[in-house]
Amino acid sequence: MATDQELHQRLRQNDRSAFEAIVQKYQRGVFAYLRSRVFCTSDAEDLTQEVFLRFYQGRERFDGANMIRPWLMGIARNLLKEHVRKCRRRKEVAWTELCLELDELVQAHASESNDSQEDTLKNLPDCLASLGQSAREAIHLRYSSGLALLDIGRQLKRSEGAIKLLMFRARQALKYCLDGKTRKPS
Repeated sequence: MATDQELHQRLRQNDRSAFEAIVQKYQRGVFAYLRSRVFCTSDAEDLTQEVFLRFYQGRERFDGANMIRPWLMGIARNLLKEHVRKCRRRKEVAWTELCLELDELVQAHASESNDSQEDTLKNLPDCLASLGQSAREAIHLRYSSGLALLDIGRQLKRSEGAIKLLMFRARQALKYCLDGKTRKPS
């Protein structure tokens, strides 16, 4: 088996088989590192591909005197940091969108009882958990994945109208639940 320095030298000469050998040699380790740190296997697979893509794109900057594995793991760590930032942003945006829609639903109750958005956010996870599986899945697909109603319908094998009704009922159920949790005893 070729050494890292030999593989790197061949790679710099645009030898495709050298890149394939590097992928074969290190793919398992990179995937294992990423898989142990992300929730979804598909995310780990995507990130692993991205590691090797970035390695290939930056092959000219790589110092052939160094070992390839540490460089790949550095790329993997950086990609993992990017992934976490993206996930945080997506969740914050999804929660924000959902909260804005829920604000419209609970606004009347909130103004009557001096309820705040903070109370709504605090109780939202419990209320979401109380929804049926289809409703939770539709809410997740809409706010976490950003899918349109038609696409949600395709995934849940329902018509767009049925999804619209399901989303309406889910919002109403969330409003009812939040009303119950935030209502001050009289």
